[in-house]
Amino acid sequence: MALKLNVPSIVCEGCGDTISKAIKTVDSDASISIDVTGKTVTVESGASEESIKQAVTATGHTLA
Repeated sequence: MALKLNVPSIVCEGCGDTISKAIKTVDSDASISIDVTGKTVTVESGASEESIKQAVTATGHTLA
């Protein structure tokens, strides 16, 4: 499943790393692409959309 999330709170590569690590705890095989300037996270994963969103918000980031 491909999922593209708008994450307006991403401001740097460090934010992207934090989000990537959180998603990997849900699905260690997930393919993750972070676009800091576009403030998007694209995830290819077998995990549910809800679990991916929960992992991102658990890092303190907001979803639009």
